[in-house]
Amino acid sequence: MPLSQPVPRQLLHQRVITCRGYRRDDGLLDIEGHLEDIKSYPFRNRDRGEIPAGEPVHGMWLRLTIDEKLEVRDAEASTEYAPYAVCPQVTPNFKRLVGLCIGAGWMREVRKRVGGVEGCTHLVELLGPIATTAYQTLAGQRKARDSKAPIARPFFLDSCHALKSDGEVVKVHWPAHFTARSGG
Repeated sequence: MPLSQPVPRQLLHQRVITCRGYRRDDGLLDIEGHLEDIKSYPFRNRDRGEIPAGEPVHGMWLRLTIDEKLEVRDAEASTEYAPYAVCPQVTPNFKRLVGLCIGAGWMREVRKRVGGVEGCTHLVELLGPIATTAYQTLAGQRKARDSKAPIARPFFLDSCHALKSDGEVVKVHWPAHFTARSGG
């Protein structure tokens, strides 16, 4: 169901995040994310001068190469548009993600390696949707493989209302990990 009809209004800012998952010819996967922030009005910027309406304030790319266990094998970041000339200087730091596994504690570990002054707020934020895209990219392949062997408790259980371990969705899709409600 879409949102209700809003009162008359004017668009001022738009953030667009696009993530895509690819199977590579070598069997690994590339998960790519792109973030853009765009204003609907021109404004002055100290480092870039006049930024016209519609030109990105932020335009950043991030690619994680992962294996089927969700381990990061390579990472590449790029800053195409930024409000400050120094912003692209931190993109090499995202190589520090190599060796991490996407799963429980992912964002905590990301922030240890590329958080704060060691990274870029926007690129770090992009790693949340990239992680979800990685999981979705592998979901069909993992389901077919996992149906043949018992699996450990999926990391995403209890991560939202639909995936609560005592809920109907888990009971149907992951019955081995369903936990019946106590006292009821």
